[in-house]
Amino acid sequence: MGKLIYFPGLIAVLGAAVYLKCNRPEVQPEVMPEDVWWGPKYDQNLDGNTEIRPFRINITNEVIDDLKYRLKTARPYTRPLESVNFEYGFNHDYLAKVVDHWLNRYDWAARQAHMNVLPQFKTRLYGLDIHFIHAKPATTKHRLIPLLMAHGWPGSVAEFYRIIPLLTKPRDGFDFVFEVIAPSLPGYGFSDPAVRPGMGPAQIGQVFVKLMERLGHKKFYVQGGDWGAIIVDAMAKLFPDKLSGMHSNMCTVAIGNLDLCDFTRLILGSYWPSLAVSSEMEEKRTYPLSKMLSNTLEESGYMHLQMTKPDTAGVGLNDSPVGLAAYILEKISTWTKLKHKHIPDGGLSTYNLDDLLDNVVIYWVSGSMTTSMRLYSEYASTKYRSLPNNKALVKVPAACANFPHELSIALSLKKFLKKKYTKLIRVTEMADGGHFAAFEQPEFLSDDIWTSVKEIEEKYY
Repeated sequence: MGKLIYFPGLIAVLGAAVYLKCNRPEVQPEVMPEDVWWGPKYDQNLDGNTEIRPFRINITNEVIDDLKYRLKTARPYTRPLESVNFEYGFNHDYLAKVVDHWLNRYDWAARQAHMNVLPQFKTRLYGLDIHFIHAKPATTKHRLIPLLMAHGWPGSVAEFYRIIPLLTKPRDGFDFVFEVIAPSLPGYGFSDPAVRPGMGPAQIGQVFVKLMERLGHKKFYVQGGDWGAIIVDAMAKLFPDKLSGMHSNMCTVAIGNLDLCDFTRLILGSYWPSLAVSSEMEEKRTYPLSKMLSNTLEESGYMHLQMTKPDTAGVGLNDSPVGLAAYILEKISTWTKLKHKHIPDGGLSTYNLDDLLDNVVIYWVSGSMTTSMRLYSEYASTKYRSLPNNKALVKVPAACANFPHELSIALSLKKFLKKKYTKLIRVTEMADGGHFAAFEQPEFLSDDIWTSVKEIEEKYY
């Protein structure tokens, strides 16, 4: 009996430990240094160059002739295994059809003219020439709301060509319309890459804030998916005074950032899902945990490679357009819907093949696959992962769109998102769509952006 007198004290100690673990002290983001230069050599004259230059995609015939030669002289494809579709990666029988279309029916002159319909510009920021689309309504009496849209990998600004017109045309019931700025990430497409290590998502966010300031926007909205989602998250944490609000189609909370209570809820949710999930869609995407983790492991091999050896992988992809197409389009196939891997065409015939190849061609003509993949290494570096902003809260008004076929290595459960995003306006469960939301479901995504911004404006401004 004597030992029982210590039991209440033990319970108190355990309770205090759990309380502390479940109530971590708030992490404050670090102020970003302004004296950075990502270009080849610091030049005060270049640093002072604030010119915004019109830009048009204008690829020479020599580049296109070289591309066609490489497509014509590609080595024979390896026969797929019997009864195998995309389970081993890109099916080579379907790859032959893609290459045949690219070589014989893809009209580069017409596609280039299509991409040049949207106004494009370049400007020098922190030593780099940054390319961006800048689209405004033709005429309007509505308020103009600036919206920066950030793409990811293996995407490009080509993803936004269907959604931008849906955002820059006035809508009934809304007293505003969007002015869309869609930059190519540094090292992607027609934007210069950094020449030294250290440019992660937070640093790219700093470049984008400077871009918006140069365009005359002291406050603005941001939207992103994939890397774009991570970049706008970083912008919201590091530059909250610059953002009116944010919208993301990949709002996530890393499992490693869960406190003890939420981690326990996640595990116990295997038996009592309502402890962690708020809907049938969330439950289906999360449980059983073994299936979610198994899918993540199976689909994230590329990530480990790009986090460790991007320059090695980039050699072959930068040299072979066929290899580049297979590498990019395999991600489009699986990330739009996981079950596409069991279909002979990988589900790619759902989309316009010219639209898919536009994205591939941007990587090819700019030679940017290697530099784009380096972003994974920068993000995974010990130096970047130790930045306090990685565990900081998002305090600007935020809205999240959860697409049912999104394949993410982090959690997007509403109960956890509410703790990370302190002014969470809405979490919309979308009817259909996967990872490349702006490309796959521009109507769904644009509707949610319009509604979310309207709600933020009404509540906070």
